Amino acid sequence: MAYNGRDQEYGGHALQDLPAGGSQYHLPPQENDEEQGRGLLNSGYDQDRLGARTPPDRPVSAYSLTESYAPGASSTMPGQGPTGYGDGGSFGQFGNLDAAAPFPRPDSAFDPEDSWVERQQQPQMGGGLGRSKTRKIKLVQGSVLSIDYPVPSAIKNAVQPQYRDAESGTEEFHKMRYTAATCDPNDFTLKNGYDLRPRMYNRHTELLIAITYYNEDKVLLARTLHHTMQNIRDIVNLKKSTFWNKGGPAWQKIVVCLVFDGIDKADKNTLDVLATVGVYQDGVIKKDVDGKETVAHIFEYTSQLSVTPNQQLIRPTNEGSQNLPPVQMIFCLKQKNTKKINSHRWLFNAFGRILNPEVCILLDAGTKPSPRSLLALWEGFYNDKDLGGACGEIHAMLGKGGKKLFNPLVAVQNFEYKISNILDKPLESSFGYVSVLPGAFSAYRFRAIMGRPLEQYFHGDHTLSKMLGKKGIDGMNIFKKNMFLAEDRILCFELVAKAGQKWHLSYIKAAKGETDVPEGAAEFISQRRRWLNGSFAATLYSLMHFGRMYKSGHNIIRMFFLHIQLIYTTLNTLFAWFSLGSYWLTTSVIMDLVGTPNATSGYHAWPFGDTGTPVVNALLQYLYLAFVMLQFILALGNRPKGSKFTYIASFMVFSLIQGYILVLSAYLVVRAFDTPIGDQISFASTDAFLDSFFGGSSAGGVILVALITIYGLNFVASFMYLDPWHMFHSFPYYLLLMSTYINILMVYAFNNWHDVSWGTKGSDKAEALPSAHVTKGEKNEVVVEEVEKEQEDIDSQFEQTVRRALAPFKEEEEVEKADVEDGYKSFRTGLVVSWLFGNILLIVCITSDKFDNLGWGEPATDRKAHYFQFLLYATAVLSLCYLFYTILQPHLCIVPGLSHSIFRHLIKVFPQRIATQPKPGPPTSTMLKIWSMKKEQKEAENAEGQATGGKKKKVTAAQLRVQKELSLGSTMKTEFPDPDDILNFVLTIDPDEGMYRGSRFTFDFTINQNFPHEPPKVRCREKIYHPNIDLEGKVCLNILREDWKPVLNLNAVIVGLQFLFLEPNASDPLNKEAAEDLRNNREGFKRNVRTAMGGGVVKGRTYDRVLK
Repeated sequence: MAYNGRDQEYGGHALQDLPAGGSQYHLPPQENDEEQGRGLLNSGYDQDRLGARTPPDRPVSAYSLTESYAPGASSTMPGQGPTGYGDGGSFGQFGNLDAAAPFPRPDSAFDPEDSWVERQQQPQMGGGLGRSKTRKIKLVQGSVLSIDYPVPSAIKNAVQPQYRDAESGTEEFHKMRYTAATCDPNDFTLKNGYDLRPRMYNRHTELLIAITYYNEDKVLLARTLHHTMQNIRDIVNLKKSTFWNKGGPAWQKIVVCLVFDGIDKADKNTLDVLATVGVYQDGVIKKDVDGKETVAHIFEYTSQLSVTPNQQLIRPTNEGSQNLPPVQMIFCLKQKNTKKINSHRWLFNAFGRILNPEVCILLDAGTKPSPRSLLALWEGFYNDKDLGGACGEIHAMLGKGGKKLFNPLVAVQNFEYKISNILDKPLESSFGYVSVLPGAFSAYRFRAIMGRPLEQYFHGDHTLSKMLGKKGIDGMNIFKKNMFLAEDRILCFELVAKAGQKWHLSYIKAAKGETDVPEGAAEFISQRRRWLNGSFAATLYSLMHFGRMYKSGHNIIRMFFLHIQLIYTTLNTLFAWFSLGSYWLTTSVIMDLVGTPNATSGYHAWPFGDTGTPVVNALLQYLYLAFVMLQFILALGNRPKGSKFTYIASFMVFSLIQGYILVLSAYLVVRAFDTPIGDQISFASTDAFLDSFFGGSSAGGVILVALITIYGLNFVASFMYLDPWHMFHSFPYYLLLMSTYINILMVYAFNNWHDVSWGTKGSDKAEALPSAHVTKGEKNEVVVEEVEKEQEDIDSQFEQTVRRALAPFKEEEEVEKADVEDGYKSFRTGLVVSWLFGNILLIVCITSDKFDNLGWGEPATDRKAHYFQFLLYATAVLSLCYLFYTILQPHLCIVPGLSHSIFRHLIKVFPQRIATQPKPGPPTSTMLKIWSMKKEQKEAENAEGQATGGKKKKVTAAQLRVQKELSLGSTMKTEFPDPDDILNFVLTIDPDEGMYRGSRFTFDFTINQNFPHEPPKVRCREKIYHPNIDLEGKVCLNILREDWKPVLNLNAVIVGLQFLFLEPNASDPLNKEAAEDLRNNREGFKRNVRTAMGGGVVKGRTYDRVLK
C-alpha cells in the first residue's frame, strides 16, 4: 500500500495481483466448483482500462492496494508513525513477502462477537481527527432512514468499465444503500416511503433469488453465494436466448436477496465476507430511529466480486466470458431471530411486492446449486405458463472422494435422497402435485402464490400471532402447530388448490443442488422429529381438505390423476401408521419360518441347527422388543444430545438384527428355488397359474415378486436414470438401518409431538448498536446527523475487513458441556430401564418355553410352580420376622399382659438375645408420663392466655411445622415483620460462591394454613437477571410446583433457592432470554449478571442493584 500524497493524482484503491505463493485472489473459475487447480494472475490490473487517468469528482483516497491482503503480510506499514502517517507523507511499499509466514489473524478472530460490536460504534461528532465532518440526512416522509454510503475504492475500481460507464447515471457501483426498516414486512411499501434500487432504476425483475441464513459459517455462506453468482453468469452468457437478450442487460433482471435471521445468531465472519463483496459495511446499522426499534437492516449494492468457499477473492480480469457479471444484491439483516417463515415474509410481502418478480428461487445457506441449475428452474416456468412451483434434485454432500459415505447415517440419507428423486418426485410430478418443494432448493411463480397460499403459509409466523388471534400460531391447537413445522407442504397444497386457478407443481431433474446432512445420531433424530411430525400433520391436512380441489380450475384429466394421488397418499399414510407393528411381524415371521420349519417340509432349522436356532431367534426377538421399549422411555424423558451413546447403541442393535433377517431372507430365497421356478408354476389354466404362482404349497412366485419390487425396482430405476452408484455404496447401509426409521425416528417423533418451538429471541448485540437521533433541519425537515467518513478511512478499514474475510477458516470444535438436567434424566432412565427390564427378564426366564430344548434346568411349567412355591415360603418367612420383632418390643403390643408372659417365656429360651434389650417399664408408668406432659402443656397455655387478656392463642399445625423447620445456614437469615405471624416471613440470602456472589436477595414467604399439604408461596423482591426468576419475582423451583410433597420441609425450599444462585437451571426457565443467554454464551451471561446486579441495563431493561 502506498500513499502518494494529497497533491498527487488519485490512484484509487484497486485490487492488484499478488505474487505467487500466497495469493488470496483467484481468476474466475472455468466451471471448477472447488476453485482449485487454477493458476495465479500474472499481469497487473489494467489501470488504463479502469479509467485511472480520469481524476475522480472528489479525490477521496490515495491508497493503492497491492499485496497487503496476502498471507504473511504485516498489518503495520513501514515508516508508519503512531498516528498512522509516516514521515514525509509516505507509507512506503510492502517488502517481499514470506509465503511461509503465518497468516496474521485479526483480533476479531479471537473474539469476533465483541470485536464486531466495537466496530459498530461511530466516532462522536466533533471528536477524533480534525478532518472529520458531519452530514445531515433527510428522512423519507419524515420517518424512513435511507442513506447512501461510499464503497471502498477497491470494490468500486473492480467493476468492469463497460458496466460502470453504461450505468454512469446511477450510484449503484459507487455507493451502498442502507435502509433502517422500522416496520413490519407487510408495511414495507412505497406508500410508507420504502423503496429498492431495482425499482428506482425502472428495471423489471424476472428472477428473485433468495438465500435464507440462520447461523451457518462463512464457508457455507460463500458456497451458496458464489455458486449462485456462477449460475447468474450462465444466464447472462446465453447467446441465443430470445428472452434474456431483450429489454436490457440480463443481469439487470436478476436480484439476489440474502435474509439473515437475527444479529445474535449470525456468524460475524460472514458479515466480513459480505463486506468484501460490497453489500455490507461496519458502523452503519442503527438499532432504532428516533426511538422506534429497527426491525430489519437492509443493504443494497451491485457487485462483481465474490469469495469462494476456500477463502479466495474472485474479481473480473480482462475481457472474458468467465468473469462474473454485476449482481444486484439486497442484504436483509433482521435485528431479532424470528424464524425462517418470517424471513420469507420479508422476501415475499416486503421485497416481492416492490420488485414484482416473475419467479422466486429459494435457497438455504449451505446449499450449493450446480452449474446451470437456476437456469433450468427458470426455463421450467418460462416453458410452462401453468407451472406454479418446482423443485430440483437435492443430493447429500459426500465430501472429497465420497469420504463421508463411510458414515452409515450419511450413506442412508444419500440413498434416501436419491431414491426420492428417482421414484417419488417424478411420480408426484406426473400427477401435477409434488407434496413438498424443499425450502432448501425450490422455486415459485410469484403471482401464483400471492393471495390465499401466502396468507395460509404465514399463519405460522409467530410475529403475526397477536394480529391473527385464534388463527395465529398462539391460538392454534397442537396439531396445527405441528403442521406448520412443514409449512412448505402447506404452501404446496394451497398453491395447487387455489380457487379458480390451475397451477401445478413439477420436478425438474436438470436442476441439482447439494446440501449438508446431519452426521451424528442426535442431530439426525432431532431433524427427523420436525420432518416426520410436520409431514404427517400436513399430509392429514391435505387429505382432509382435498375437497377444495373441486373449486380450482384444473381440467378433468388433471383431477383424475389428483384422485389417483389421493388414494396413493391415503394408502401410504395407513402403511406408515402400522409400520411399527409390520416391522416386528416381518422380523418374527421370518425367524419362525427359518428357526422352526414345518416338520413335514423336510427342512431343518438354520443356521444354528434345530436346537440352537430357536434359542438365538428368541433372544433376538426379546432384544428387539426390549430396544423398542427403550426408545419409548428415551423419547419421553431424554434429549437425543443427552443420550447419544444409548441412541448409537440402538442403531447398532437394530442394524444387527436387520442384518440377521437379511441373511435369513436370502436363505429362504435359496430354499424356495431348490425346485426350479418353471416346475413350480403351472400354465394349464389361468386359475392354475394364479394358484401355483401366489398360493398353494409353492412360495417361489411370492418371493420372486418380493425380490423384484423391493430390490429389483430400485436397481432398474437407478440404471434407467443413469445414476446407479448409490445402489452400490449406500443401499447396503440402508438395508441395515431401514428399521430404525420406524423404531427410532418415528417413535421419538410421535412421543415428542408436543415439542413445538416458537418465539422471538432478543438481540444482545443490538443493545450495543448506535441509534439514529432525529433533529429538525433548516427548513423544519426531519433529519439525522452523523459523522461522514473520509474515503481513506473507508479504504483502511476495508483492508482489515478483507483480512478477516480471507483468513483461513478453522472450524471450532464444540466442547460438549455436561448438562446437569441431562445427567438427572439419564440416571432416571437408567433406573427405570433397569427396574423394568429386570422384571421382564424374570418373567421371561420363568415363563418362556423357548429355551426348553437346550436341556438346561427344568421345563417352563415346573419353573412356574417352583417359583410360586418360593414366593409363598418367602412371604411366610418375612411375615414371621415381622411378628417376631413385634414380640420383642412388648410396649407396642396391644395386650400388655400377654406380651409380658411371652417375654418371660422368651427370656428362658433366648436369654442372651433378650438380655441385650432394654427392660420395658410397666404400662402404668408410661401412661403417667404422658398425662404429666399434657398437664404441663395445659398450664403453659393457661399462663399464656392470662398474659394476652385471658384468651388462649390457638397454635395451628402449620405454625408448629414452621417453628420446627426454620434452621438456616450462615449465608441466610429470616425476619418476621409481624412476630405473632410466623406464617409470613422474609428470607435473606447472601451467596458466597457462584456467579451471584457478593450480592443480597430477599424473598417473601407466604404460608397458608394447609401447609405442609400445600407448598409455600415465594416471591423475590428485587428485579434480577436470572433464568429461573422472572421480572415479577416469581420463582421457578420444581418443589414449589408439581414436585411438592408433605414430607418436604421449608429447609428443602430454602436450600433449593440457594442452589439456584449457585447453579442456575436453563432447562426449566421463567426468564427465557436469560436461559437462552446461559445456554449459548455462559461467559456473556456472567457479564450480564454482574451488570444487572450493579443496577445496570441488560437487553434494554434496568435491574435493581443488589451488590452489598
